[in-house]
Amino acid sequence: QVQLVESGGGLVQPGGSLRLSCVASGRIFSIGAMGWYRQAPGKQRELVAHITSGGNTNYVDSVKGRFTISRDNAKNTVYLQMNSLKPEDTAVYYCAAREGGRAVYNYWGQGTQVTVSS
Repeated sequence: QVQLVESGGGLVQPGGSLRLSCVASGRIFSIGAMGWYRQAPGKQRELVAHITSGGNTNYVDSVKGRFTISRDNAKNTVYLQMNSLKPEDTAVYYCAAREGGRAVYNYWGQGTQVTVSS
């Protein structure tokens, strides 16, 4: 079973930056796509960024140009660099991963709080 461990959340002022990290460990056969979701109180969980095993990326429109997802396959780690943070970015951020060839995210991190406030 794959475990995802997140780090990097916290409190930051508007315009600031945070870098989230997520390390996959356990019985890993292969990891396909990895992504970051977020959920704010009273809102649905949304996919923020997605990266395939080959490095292709996708972002929700609201974070394009501000957030960057990347991965280090050798370390089984995915990152989310968040720049120019806005109060509306405040949410619990979740790391997710798929086994290679799977159509759904079947591994999830515990969530890390990101709060953007002055």
